[in-house]
Amino acid sequence: MSPTPPLRIGTRKSLLARTQAGHIQAEIARRLGMADAPDQAAPLIFIVTSGDRIQDRPLMDLGGKSLFTKEIERALLDDEIDLAVHSLKDVPAEPPEGLVIAALPPREDPRDAFLSQKFDSLQALPEGARLGTASLRRQAQALAVRPDLTIESLRGNVDTRLRRLAEGDFDAILLAAAGLNRLGLGDRARGFLDPWAAPVAPGQGALALQCRADSPWAGWIARINDPATEACVAAERGALTALEANCRTAMGAYARLDGDHIELAVEALTPDGQTRWRREGRAGADPASARALGLALGASIRDEAGDRLIA
Repeated sequence: MSPTPPLRIGTRKSLLARTQAGHIQAEIARRLGMADAPDQAAPLIFIVTSGDRIQDRPLMDLGGKSLFTKEIERALLDDEIDLAVHSLKDVPAEPPEGLVIAALPPREDPRDAFLSQKFDSLQALPEGARLGTASLRRQAQALAVRPDLTIESLRGNVDTRLRRLAEGDFDAILLAAAGLNRLGLGDRARGFLDPWAAPVAPGQGALALQCRADSPWAGWIARINDPATEACVAAERGALTALEANCRTAMGAYARLDGDHIELAVEALTPDGQTRWRREGRAGADPASARALGLALGASIRDEAGDRLIA
């Protein structure tokens, strides 16, 4: 038995956030036997976050990625919504007291996509080319292989970033393939970065369904969880926790399943990409073992790199 609808879903107002939440809304309505009335089963409530309001400064100057979640989490705690749909890579490693991630639906493509009007890859860019990104990790990983590139800040929604690329503000940009795919724009990518060679943001491509720990919906929402996604994300976010990573830390983690085991690559870099710390490991594919592996690899990097990790 499920609690009585409606289940109020909170999300950011960007096109990508609305699209992602819309997919979850449709799935919830289907499971409630209300596929023809999704707005009655699970109405969407749009919330403007600090990260959406402030677009003219780098995230590292604003306090980190919690800027994209804290207003929505406050709405959960205040019982204004029943469920939050987040891009997991925006969710801090430790949730606020009273909230839980109840489910992780199947993950989209976790890779970073390379987009350009003229060029097919980072390697094909001319010397000194302008690469747009808002991610310190992507900046560092690009400079590690192309130290001659000019990195320029690029914030805003996916459509804003694509428009600026089309207008010639950049020679190339890097975006999450998952966001492009969810918007039906996957064909815009000229190529993809290998996530094992250049590990992605922990949880990239995954959605987090967050609710109050005492919510009557929590157990029901948990049925949407995908075990494979949960295991991979547990490993990646274990590394995130160990490295105490935020927007001032250029780090990535990528986990993949290999039978009943999980393989994990974790790396951290100085912002200029010239110093790189990397660890790889393997563990059982249950969430506890996967998280323990991430914690161990992340701690090993932290112990070696120390203060050099912080931009």
